[in-house]
Amino acid sequence: MLNKRWTSLIATAALVLATAVAHAQTAPDAWIKQISGEVIETVKSDKAIQAGDTKKIMTLVDAKILPNVNFLRMTSSAVGRYWRQATPEQQARLQEEFKTLLVRTYAGALTQVKDQSVELKPLRARPEDTEVLVRSEVKGKGEPIQLDYRVEKTGDSWKIYDVNVLGVWLVETYRASFAQEISASGIDGLITKLAEKNKAAAAAKS
Repeated sequence: MLNKRWTSLIATAALVLATAVAHAQTAPDAWIKQISGEVIETVKSDKAIQAGDTKKIMTLVDAKILPNVNFLRMTSSAVGRYWRQATPEQQARLQEEFKTLLVRTYAGALTQVKDQSVELKPLRARPEDTEVLVRSEVKGKGEPIQLDYRVEKTGDSWKIYDVNVLGVWLVETYRASFAQEISASGIDGLITKLAEKNKAAAAAKS
C-alpha cells in the first residue's frame, strides 16, 4: 500500500512530533521550533531509544506525539469522500488503524535521529489565523530535507493535521492509496489491509 520511499519520507516527520499540548498564545512556528528541539535532544540523550528499545520508544510516542496530532481530521481527509459513507463503527476503526500505522512509522524513525537540527522559515500568517502552514528544513548530513506542517488552532492548543516531506503531502498520498483499496474491496477491505499491516509490524518487533 505504501512504497519504501514514502515510508522513509514520512518517517522524518517524527523529528518534530513531540511534547505536551501547546498554548494558543504561542506562535505556531515557535511551537514547532520548541518541540523539534525537545524531541531531538531527548532521542540524542537516550541510548536505549537509539538502540531501538521498543517500550521506551512507544512511551515517548504516546506521551509526546499523540497529543499534538489531530488524527480524526487526518484520517477523514485521507479517506476523502468515502468518509461520509462509512458507519460510525467503521470511522472509529479507520482512525484507530491509521493512527497505529503512523505511530509505528514515527516510532521507527526516532531511532534514526543523529545530528539533525530544524531550521524554521519565515511564517506567513496573521495573528488571528486558525490554520497555518509552518515551513522548515531538517539539516544534518547531506542535503536539507523540506518538512512543512499544516497546523490548526483547536481550543487553546495547536494540532498538526498534515505533513509535507520533500514536496509530498502525507494526506494526499494516503488518499490515493486508500481510494484504490476502497474501490477494490470497500471500506471494510481498507480496514482489513491496515489491520494486517499493523499486525505484521507488531509481530516483527516482538
